Amino acid sequence: MNIKPFKAYRYDSDVTGNPGECIAPPYDVIDSDQQEKLYQQSPFNIVRLNKGKVNADDSQSDNVYTRANTHLRDFIEKGALKQDKSESVYVYSQDFTIAGTAYRRTGFIALGELEEYGGGIKPHEQTLAGPKADRLNLMRATSTQIGQIFMLYSDAEQTIDTIMAEAAKGPELLSLTDEDNVLHQLFAITNPGQLETIQKVMADKSVFIADGHHRYETALNYYNETKDPNARYRMMTFINTHNEGLVILPTHRLIKNVGDFDPETLIEKMKAYFDVAIMPYEDMLDKKEKNQTMQMALNLEYENGEHAFGMYFNNGAFYIATLRDVAVMAEISPDMSDAWRALDVSILHKLILEKMLGIDEAALTAQTNVEYIKDFGPATLHAMDKVDTGECQGLFFLNTTRPADVENVAKEGEKMPQKSTFFFPKIFSGLTLNVLK
Repeated sequence: MNIKPFKAYRYDSDVTGNPGECIAPPYDVIDSDQQEKLYQQSPFNIVRLNKGKVNADDSQSDNVYTRANTHLRDFIEKGALKQDKSESVYVYSQDFTIAGTAYRRTGFIALGELEEYGGGIKPHEQTLAGPKADRLNLMRATSTQIGQIFMLYSDAEQTIDTIMAEAAKGPELLSLTDEDNVLHQLFAITNPGQLETIQKVMADKSVFIADGHHRYETALNYYNETKDPNARYRMMTFINTHNEGLVILPTHRLIKNVGDFDPETLIEKMKAYFDVAIMPYEDMLDKKEKNQTMQMALNLEYENGEHAFGMYFNNGAFYIATLRDVAVMAEISPDMSDAWRALDVSILHKLILEKMLGIDEAALTAQTNVEYIKDFGPATLHAMDKVDTGECQGLFFLNTTRPADVENVAKEGEKMPQKSTFFFPKIFSGLTLNVLK
């Protein structure tokens, strides 16, 4: 991957106050309530550019995209956004805690040269036409790279990580503690020797898109459309797969609207391929303890390299189902690689949801029979409540996907099943902007 430093546009605290108040989560996770909160948080918040409000009377000349460009030029004119004077690579660190364990994930923001998939760039998710059209319209209107693309690379020697750790001792450019208690900080690397080292280390690296597939494909489309030489490079955040703070959380599956669904019938079908352990509970206190026992058992299976799922159906018990032989996946998905067939999410989707419950790829995409539950905060408890009330019929708990699994599947030129990875925390937008025109 060819990368290079750049002179980013960044928020100037003399005009905006705390620049951390001007950044925001990526556009695709912002709902209407958070959008309004970000609008109120600062008149310069990046949400006005990245996910502005749609008005009922929008027209071809006045719409969410034209207003984004107006806001951008206004921010620059007022000095709220100023371009750095030095070519820089920016260090982006995030400090967070999960289940009592503290982590620091550190990556660097630079410009990466665009290329078609299959060479040094490896995707791992499918993309949809709607989001790509939306992002392309925004690029056409603003000629600016606003959001980040989250890239993974592998460097066991951690040469760049050492440089970033040194840079993080220097002046802090931005700081924000968000609603999830994640501390976001930004620093700059301007030393020519260090910049050259980073470029040399990355020169022979393949990179994997962790998050931002729509943005990457939009960047390619925009470059092919405009042939603007400045658009040949895209602003990206690069994180080493060997970084100790790289955390992937699981995304669980709620099932609903499945005709003639019966938990006992499903469990009997599963016993042909799985060893199924039952953990009955008697009251609410016992239920809480058995839930914890199930989670611990699921984690133990993960550590032992097994393929296992937790299950909850509001029938007085939790279950752990452990696959006896992954070779069965070769019969079900003969055209896929061993790496893809060994993913827990592939096993769940193909062997259980599709083969046993009739939930095929179309239903998964449309989410007519499945809801995806990210394992963060009280989300799983709320998911269990949906089963208890009858809104949903069951909950499948998954273990996390390892970074190496993402890399192995991408190397095969394949894409993982949807919602296979939940990289936490999200890469925020607004720390740096790359204005092309």
